[in-house]
Amino acid sequence: MPLPPLPSPDNLLTYTATHLQPRYAIIVAGGSGLRMGADRPKQFLLLRGEPVLLHTLRRFAEPALGVAQLVVVLPADQLAYWQQLIEQYTITIPHQLVAGGATRWASVKAGLAALPADASADAPTGALVAVHDGVRPLITPAIIEAAYQAAAQHGAVAVAVPPKDSVRMLGAAGSSPLDRRRLRLMQTPQTFDLALLRRAYRLPEMSTFTDDASVVDDLHPVQLVEGDYRNLKITTPEDLLLAEALIADSNGFN
Repeated sequence: MPLPPLPSPDNLLTYTATHLQPRYAIIVAGGSGLRMGADRPKQFLLLRGEPVLLHTLRRFAEPALGVAQLVVVLPADQLAYWQQLIEQYTITIPHQLVAGGATRWASVKAGLAALPADASADAPTGALVAVHDGVRPLITPAIIEAAYQAAAQHGAVAVAVPPKDSVRMLGAAGSSPLDRRRLRLMQTPQTFDLALLRRAYRLPEMSTFTDDASVVDDLHPVQLVEGDYRNLKITTPEDLLLAEALIADSNGFN
């Protein structure tokens, strides 16, 4: 049975703060920059003259989104450097800085611990939390809003895009094709009912956890929201060049 069609991007072009649930966001940035061949972690590389992480932070600080608390999770040995960048670039966006763990799972868990303990009781429908990669600076506020709205309805949502290329699965006898119409490439933000995500993160860490959706899968079905191919994860030098070009050509993202 094929996957249900994803919402059209045409429905994501406007957003509003007329929501009932408290909203939170955790931005996780734990990269080392080895694949970039750079002298600093990739979240601190300059994109259009500003740190990549600042671009990402600015997206979630869009006033219309109504995010009540922004948490930035960094490796403990990078906190001081980010504080220097805050002063150097006069970053005034309010956010709480948290030291991450040895894995992404541990870092998200640390970010969750920084949110109000009673956040889920603040509204009858429960608080929502978005988890986003710090090195995805081109996410649009419209898609962030769509993810929050879908999470309010379904409890667990991830942003995803269809693969463009043909996909094959490796096997002992060679490889076999997969139907790419039934596949999606996962992006962030991944957005959840806060109580649900906290419950999922109380379970032991497993090697199969590749993102927050995989942590939640055993507890609750995860719905998909149409993403954007521009929402790339900056991992290689080519990604940074592409992000520069996309920003220069965008005339602003929706």
